[in-house]
Amino acid sequence: MAEFKTNVMRMLDKEKVPYTPHTYDHGDGAIDGASVAAKMGQDPARVFKTLVTQGAGKSYFVFVVPVLAELDLKKAAKSVGEKSVAMLHVADINKVTGYVRGGCSPLGMKKAYRTVFDRSALAGASIIVSGGRIGYQIELAPEELIRLARADTAGKICVRQSTKKAARRHKVLVVFSENSRRRRKAIAFIPVS
Repeated sequence: MAEFKTNVMRMLDKEKVPYTPHTYDHGDGAIDGASVAAKMGQDPARVFKTLVTQGAGKSYFVFVVPVLAELDLKKAAKSVGEKSVAMLHVADINKVTGYVRGGCSPLGMKKAYRTVFDRSALAGASIIVSGGRIGYQIELAPEELIRLARADTAGKICVRQSTKKAARRHKVLVVFSENSRRRRKAIAFIPVS
């Protein structure tokens, strides 16, 4: 049986960009970023969500931020030169992007919208974003993803949440490791019901 490929994966294949596909079970309905990272056993700092906004001038903008962070709308607006931006209503996501909530990728939207990645995307060798369909994620070099999305990067466009606060909000158990400096590092995120 042939391996399933999303349009985003086909686009990466056509551009000869190396990537690693990931899948997760979404039967329980938990498709928020923290739950997806936990289901895949990935560090949430490497997993990014795609958020679509509309500016005061009625243009659409796409922001890609870590799953445990929240978009700062004022800073996001400033990064694209708008007076203000507002999150796109869930009912309008499909009409504007061609994707559904939980399956929105920064690649392959109906139109090419101005896209901005949080600068933290460049911190690691790879990042994980939606593969364009619920249950599918792709992992690739952030520089390649930013190039293909014809995107910019901006610092401080999101508000970071503490790991404990994010864990409570997203119903995830966090496993920490101790190191010699008494600083804890989150090493596992396990979904709880």
